[in-house]
Amino acid sequence: MSEFAIDHLGIAVRSLDRALEFYQGQLGLEVSHRETVAAERVNVAMLPASVSRIELLEPASEDSTIAKFLAKRGEGLHHVALRTRDFAATIERLRASGARILNEPRTGAGGHTYVFVHPESTGGVLLEIIESKE
Repeated sequence: MSEFAIDHLGIAVRSLDRALEFYQGQLGLEVSHRETVAAERVNVAMLPASVSRIELLEPASEDSTIAKFLAKRGEGLHHVALRTRDFAATIERLRASGARILNEPRTGAGGHTYVFVHPESTGGVLLEIIESKE
């Protein structure tokens, strides 16, 4: 079994309600969790999709990272999140190899501990590493 699993795909949207018209209304996915992550200034809706999830991200303020992303790139894929059982060792290994970690571990949506790895270290994809709660 792999050390990693895809936890979720983060998708930046201008409006959670409008995005949910598609994801719930047309695809039939159900929201399992909805919250505002104050530290990130983002409103989040999580939709399970088999063993992983889709995370819709709506800016909660005009100066949030998601608002800046939307202004520059428009709606779309924001990040890929990988879940790992050995979070501390993974972060240590990434740092030792020179990967650019964007933040110290912090708590995000659903109470998960995470860090982001800059796209320049990952071949162009913003990568979120999440500590597995299992």
